[in-house]
Amino acid sequence: MNLSEPFIRRPIATTLIAIGIALFGVLAFKLLPVAPLPEVDFPTINVQATLPGADPTTVATSVATPLERQFGQISGITQMTSVSSLGATRITMQFDLNRNIDGAARDVQAAINAARTNLPANLDGNPTYRKVNPADAPILIISLTSDSATRGQLYDAASTVLQQKLLQTPGVGDVTVGGGALPAVRIELNPDRVSHYGISLEQIRTAISNSNVDLPKGSVTASGNGYEIGANDMLYAPADYRPLIVRRNGNDVVHISDLGYVRQDVENLENYGLSNGKPAVLLVVFKEPGANVIDTVDNVKAALPFLEASILPTIKLNILMDRTTTIRASLLDVEITLAISVLLVTLVTFAFFRNWRTTLVPAIVVPLSLLGTFGIMYFLGFSLNNLSLMALTISTGFVVDDAIVVVENIMRHMERGEGPVQAALSGAREVGFTVLTISVSLVAVFIPLLLMGGIVGRLFREFSVSLSAAILMSMLISLTVTPMLSSIALRSSNAGHHEEEYPDSRFHRFYARTLGWVIRRPLLMGCVTLLVLVLNVVLYIVVPKGFFPQEDTGRLVGQIQASQSISYHAMQQKFLKINQIVLKNPNVASVGGFIGGSNAVNSAQMFITLKPLGVRKANADQVIAQIRRTLGDIPGARLYLQSAQDITVGGRQSGAQYQFTMTADDQTDLDKWVPQVVAQMHKLPILQDINTDQQDNSMQAAVNVNRDTAARMGVNFDSIDQGLYDAFGQRQVSTIYRAANQYHVVMELAPEYWTDPSALKGIYIPSGAPSSTASGANGSASPTAATVASAASAASVAPPSLTGAPATTTATPSTAALTNGNALVPLSSMANFSIQRTAISINHQGTFPAVTASFNLRPDASIGEATQQVDESVAQLRMPGSIIGQFAGTAQVFQQSVASEPLLIVAALLSVYIVLGILYENLMHPLTILSTLPSAGVGALVALLVTNTQLSIIALVGVILLIGIVKKNAIMMIDFAITEERERDLEPEEAITRACMIRFRPIMMTTMAAILGAMPLVFGSGYGSEFRKPLGISIIGGLLFSQVLTLYTTPVIYLWLDRAYRRLRRRRKEA
Repeated sequence: MNLSEPFIRRPIATTLIAIGIALFGVLAFKLLPVAPLPEVDFPTINVQATLPGADPTTVATSVATPLERQFGQISGITQMTSVSSLGATRITMQFDLNRNIDGAARDVQAAINAARTNLPANLDGNPTYRKVNPADAPILIISLTSDSATRGQLYDAASTVLQQKLLQTPGVGDVTVGGGALPAVRIELNPDRVSHYGISLEQIRTAISNSNVDLPKGSVTASGNGYEIGANDMLYAPADYRPLIVRRNGNDVVHISDLGYVRQDVENLENYGLSNGKPAVLLVVFKEPGANVIDTVDNVKAALPFLEASILPTIKLNILMDRTTTIRASLLDVEITLAISVLLVTLVTFAFFRNWRTTLVPAIVVPLSLLGTFGIMYFLGFSLNNLSLMALTISTGFVVDDAIVVVENIMRHMERGEGPVQAALSGAREVGFTVLTISVSLVAVFIPLLLMGGIVGRLFREFSVSLSAAILMSMLISLTVTPMLSSIALRSSNAGHHEEEYPDSRFHRFYARTLGWVIRRPLLMGCVTLLVLVLNVVLYIVVPKGFFPQEDTGRLVGQIQASQSISYHAMQQKFLKINQIVLKNPNVASVGGFIGGSNAVNSAQMFITLKPLGVRKANADQVIAQIRRTLGDIPGARLYLQSAQDITVGGRQSGAQYQFTMTADDQTDLDKWVPQVVAQMHKLPILQDINTDQQDNSMQAAVNVNRDTAARMGVNFDSIDQGLYDAFGQRQVSTIYRAANQYHVVMELAPEYWTDPSALKGIYIPSGAPSSTASGANGSASPTAATVASAASAASVAPPSLTGAPATTTATPSTAALTNGNALVPLSSMANFSIQRTAISINHQGTFPAVTASFNLRPDASIGEATQQVDESVAQLRMPGSIIGQFAGTAQVFQQSVASEPLLIVAALLSVYIVLGILYENLMHPLTILSTLPSAGVGALVALLVTNTQLSIIALVGVILLIGIVKKNAIMMIDFAITEERERDLEPEEAITRACMIRFRPIMMTTMAAILGAMPLVFGSGYGSEFRKPLGISIIGGLLFSQVLTLYTTPVIYLWLDRAYRRLRRRRKEA
């Protein structure tokens, strides 16, 4: 049966089918979505909760732990981490890749509701969640700058208008606002004035709260009309708060303005942002897991003109960082690479055939096969991304192989005197099974990849299916369109005059001599084959192993870490200086960042965009090294930089790319052993930028209250905590309701009174006991002896008063200072003060305390070496069993992938063997074909070593592809030899010799086509080239080495196995 005959006999129908495939492919190409990579986002949900003023320990135990217990009951969670800092906690949950994120979000909301009864009553609202991974790099950063608007106005525009609108944009998962805070009315008190008038801070807070209310008032009716009741109960501006009466005693009236200043500013003073050296507020946009990054960014950009028109005209919006710029450039570069590959494989056919008519057939068939593949990709819901386009680039070598095998065989028949149509019929029938075998066995290689789970399996599923579709499309076209085109386009000028089976070229004569010499020395080739097998094992052990190649995306993300006890103002100065230094780097295009937000005061975020590749003179790693050197002279602060990658694994934010996490039942165990682990890591020369998220070395001004004394004075701890919070917590004491947002009234001591812990001694707390009073000439009551003595002591350490405040030598409360007849007691009369060490953040993994050590690799170091050395170093410490140390994020997935690599290769070999066994109905011939593979492995591994390239997942895929590519040489030889033995009754040695000689030209052509098809991947230099190079290097190295070796080993092994098979059959007959 000849499958090609109906298509050769009906050229018009076949041509129309080909045109239909091409048109549909072009349309599909236009409609396919664009993305950097296939969708591999782990479903991730980030939960945030705030407890204003609470220290990290309180937040961790009272907020994070109850939530974690509820979240731990949700099915499908693969990792749960939390970070609790001053007044806030952030819990990140990653789910199994197959978990629907909307279903997971419903479960998370239900868990939040269930945990609410166990959360503190003064929690600032319910915990909220976003479907976003905080460890992902942002897709877009927008800066708001102005020459006249205040920081509060910038932040208000960002959070009230822009953030809300952007969150409604399809694909946006979260928008964080950094570098500022909402506008607020700030009441900044002078403690000397407060104590002079004998008023407690709680009394001031109550007065403010009672004077600014917004409660329902009802309605009245008169004469058939209804009237809603309104009142001027809301206060909006600082001028409204200054005359508020805090206390009245006859003609003795104390206003807010008597106690300090009232001004318009922001809720939290400890926030600061920069954009290219100018004060700014930043909008940091993250995409939702599963959303298309390019579509999302396009949607946001389309909305920006309308959003800018809705805010103050003095505020300017600028895009500080756009993740899609390099993604688009990378995809364009891959498309160009694909076009170059098509051109190169076409040139290969011309170089061998030396005939434009013959070259025309593959030149039509290759683009047609690729266009047909685009149609299949569209039906399957795939995208145009780096991996799918890389698959099509590699496929050009496979696609042209089928066409070359068919065209070359038809040409051979024409050179022997047959007419074009007859040659097409005979040639297509003769190699039909060969093309089928090559294609189906090549697709079988991808079966293990298709069945893989986890992030690697999800990544390469689209790659494998796209490549398989291209191969099968090529097979169909090679058996239908190619013979038809050959019957029309090919001409033989010397028909009937060439009876040679193969060209009489120098290469053929040389190969004939060396082949005969090798066949006569089978033992030598056996030793060579054994040596190649051993070399595969040795080289696999020796070659450095990596995860995914490090890409230069033109974006750097950084984290500044300073001393844990640093003040905000000192941190701001270091932040400014580091920004200035980075901006001066000639390879840097823009720099932005901010202090504050959800970060501790000693931490700042930085986002750096590099100039385009064609403009700058250094790659991303070299720029990082340059910046690291220039920042060496800034004491007390360290900038940790890493190149933003398109693949993010894990949900924990860190200052470096790789993480090693330690968990324990008790935080004290971690406090003891983590420093020792970090010290061991510092001894490893291949690691750099080593840092941890253990923030337990900050300073705390500890108030040690004598409970007996406090009880005698009638003071409880609630009053003490409230007084301290009122004084130093930037406490939000009232809310101002506006149409678009709610703003706060913030009360605290003026900032100049926070600068020294001794200010704590000047704080007065209301007691529960009435004071003893004695009327003086002025009618005021005398405070208790304890109060006076303590006040004198407090006055000696009191900070200077606000400008314009009355100077006092002893802050003594007056009679009017008594609240409900209760005396004010200085905190120093019942407490002593000390400086202690405290934590500024507490981390959990699951529900256990955890500390993560992060690190980057030095140039040319591999993650395989790093994980091995870290494991060995940690093992030397002999930590107790209560502490569990394991790699997290990228390093963890790398270890899992390395463990599965040998299994993946074996599975690919078994898949190919089973398919070949089914096709040949023989157990020996598949072994002959598979014998070609070890040489390809050696070539690939040697090429990686020579080019100093790691055996990454991408390179491993190249090795797996070689399993499919290299065996085609053996298939072409063995198919022909079997046919010769069966149809011409030749001896095995003569049959395999004729097969080698006759198939020499198509073998060389297909191999050269595959090599040149992969060549653009190796020599590309655009964005994403680092991602593609390992694939090209492993394929080219494997093909070059195996091509030389398999031309000789395959016939020898074929004869060995044939003799063994014949002996086995004889024994069976004799038995």
